[in-house]
Amino acid sequence: MVFLFLCDAERGAVFAKAFAEHLSDVRFSMEAASVAPDDVRYIMTWKPPEDLERYPNLDAVFCIGAGVDQFANASLPSKVKLIRMVDESITRMVVEYVMMAVLCLHRNLHVYIDQQRRHVWHEVIPQPQSADRRVSVLGMGVLGEAALSKLQGFGFKLSGWSRSQRSIDGVACFSGEDGLREMVANADILVCLLPLTPETTGILNKELFALLPLGASLVHAGRGRQLDCDALMSALDSGHLSGAFLDVVDPEPLNSDHPLWAHPKVVITPHIAAITQPASAAMTTIENLRLLHVGRNPVGLVDKAGLHRQ
Repeated sequence: MVFLFLCDAERGAVFAKAFAEHLSDVRFSMEAASVAPDDVRYIMTWKPPEDLERYPNLDAVFCIGAGVDQFANASLPSKVKLIRMVDESITRMVVEYVMMAVLCLHRNLHVYIDQQRRHVWHEVIPQPQSADRRVSVLGMGVLGEAALSKLQGFGFKLSGWSRSQRSIDGVACFSGEDGLREMVANADILVCLLPLTPETTGILNKELFALLPLGASLVHAGRGRQLDCDALMSALDSGHLSGAFLDVVDPEPLNSDHPLWAHPKVVITPHIAAITQPASAAMTTIENLRLLHVGRNPVGLVDKAGLHRQ
């Protein structure tokens, strides 16, 4: 059986070494032309290949990243599993990004960066203490729960929202539409870590920003299509929102003349909150293959029916 790696050669070399050491009974290949299509049982990629019908014995497609919305319109046969990357390194990096962005907004770093550009020496006062700052997270899956856990160490008042009710010690948990409105209305820093679904597309919009308290700020590390950039611009320009950290936007990158690039209240990073680390991702993939080989579901198995509702 063949595992076909259709990503960059640099990470592929790391995967190849791991497969040779830990799963030698699976042939690892980075060249589609060098293997018989009938032998390909698994494919790893970022975007769905256009020629999946070439592989009649394909069992699973592995996404090298955590997000899989790019597969929404892919013609995956019903028998083919779709597996997203759920890896400790991705979780750790997203948590690092959330900590960085929340602390920067809490301590007004975006304001001081703008003042530095203008050669202004001015203290922003008063500076709220962390115990008086309300940080709320949209999405309490693996990433959201890990971020909330780390945020607890700073003493913030924490809350989280998910579609179904959750319970996390030290976190006020909300669910459903009413819970969303209640949590957002009491959020000083709102963090979005939601997956992209039909329900979350465009969720960061004019109506949601209006619910936020005056002076609130946003950290967006979910998916680009969840954010209405024009609505964010209006909320920032009106003074209703005081700042934003954006790791994802739509399109990526923004057009070069988009005003968000130069907005004094905005920090933009190029979708780097998490970057798949090949060594740990290779071992995660190998463990998932072992699960598949004994008839068990892999970690990160995607509900394709829900994906295709987008």
